[in-house]
Amino acid sequence: MVISMAEEHGKKVEGDSAEEVKEQAEYTPSVQSDFLREKMKQRPVNKRKLLRRTIITAVMAVVFGIVACLTFLILEPVINNWLYPPEEAKEVQFPEETITEEMNPEDMLTVDEPEEEVPPIELVDEQIQELLSQVRFGLEEYGNVYDELSALAQDISRAIVTVTGVISDVDWFNNIYESEAVASGVIVANNEQSMLILVNMKNIKDAEKIVVTFCDQTQTVARLVQKDASTGFAILSVSLMTIGEKTMDVITIATLGSSNTGNLPGTPVMALGSPMGTSGSVCYGIITSSSTVIDQVDSAYKLMSTDMYGSKNATGVLVDLKGMVIGIIDNSYNSSDRGNLISAYGISELKRTIAKMSNNQYRAYLGIHGADVPLEAILESDVPRGAYIKEIEMDSPAMTAGIQSGDVIVQINDTEIATYSELLNELYNSSPDDVVTITLMRQGIDSFQEMKVTVTLARRE
Repeated sequence: MVISMAEEHGKKVEGDSAEEVKEQAEYTPSVQSDFLREKMKQRPVNKRKLLRRTIITAVMAVVFGIVACLTFLILEPVINNWLYPPEEAKEVQFPEETITEEMNPEDMLTVDEPEEEVPPIELVDEQIQELLSQVRFGLEEYGNVYDELSALAQDISRAIVTVTGVISDVDWFNNIYESEAVASGVIVANNEQSMLILVNMKNIKDAEKIVVTFCDQTQTVARLVQKDASTGFAILSVSLMTIGEKTMDVITIATLGSSNTGNLPGTPVMALGSPMGTSGSVCYGIITSSSTVIDQVDSAYKLMSTDMYGSKNATGVLVDLKGMVIGIIDNSYNSSDRGNLISAYGISELKRTIAKMSNNQYRAYLGIHGADVPLEAILESDVPRGAYIKEIEMDSPAMTAGIQSGDVIVQINDTEIATYSELLNELYNSSPDDVVTITLMRQGIDSFQEMKVTVTLARRE
């Protein structure tokens, strides 16, 4: 019985082993039939296609980078201005000068009461000799004077800049080269966005690029704001963002003085900038004359002459011993007998032009040349007191309105005109496209006849 049960158990185990082997054969390749056996092969690499995809990916990456860069460059200023809006440029203004009021011709005819005379102080020879003995001016004192002048010149030179105009040209062999023209300018204002520099552009009028060199020898590119066609002077703008902090600590803004004082002849002055034709040169001397008037369209400027010899192409400024700029050097109006004596525009007459250019405001254009009516003509020939018209510019608003040479302008709108300078003041205070009514006196058969004309002022380019 026991044996039969063991045999039965053995058969059962053998049966179970056969089933497990059969089941394992279904899932094991080594025991599968040959027609069910499969071999996996790796797909071959297409090198040409792979290279093409790599190149396309690289090109797309470059294009994306360029587009992103251009987008940033275009949008960055817009976003920056939106987040941090820039401050508006401050309007440049110069304080009005106190000018002694001119006397009317009728006032000149009145007899003034004699002033009480003060008796002179009489000194005996002994007292004069004693006073002279106390005054000593030797070589040491003479050197001290020039030491003080040199120190003043160095201080003022912080407001002087060198303006270089770069001009591209082609030589005989078609080789492109760059030439440079140099002039000296002066810093006249800071409008809280840029430094404004006044410079004589006659030497660098054809410049394609303008470079400014400050007193510490740092350089930056400048932009032309506006140029005055009559004088040839211009205002350049140098952004404050391009000027380093160290340079800002060194440079200064020039103080504009006055050239309207009546005692200019004999005044000691210094010529700074390029009076000798080279940057950084200095001359000392005195003003010899200030009575010459430069007659230009819709303007009249005082020309100051000195006893200082310089270059014919001298540029820079005239400065008094208080350190104030009283003239802008320009030798182009020198006569042949004056050689290379340094001359300059009076600063008082230039201030309004400088302010207009600094604020990029265009002057109103009438198109006249004029002068004051002489006192003798008023008293002897009954010529009206006003602004005498010497010449009319062709195709100017004045010619269009019918104004003629020989007319005397006595009123603009409601403002009476007694001198030519008063007429110029009204033009400076006007704007292009303003319509003004001008009252003038015109010579008739027996007397002057009053006329009124309407003038539309144009823009002075």
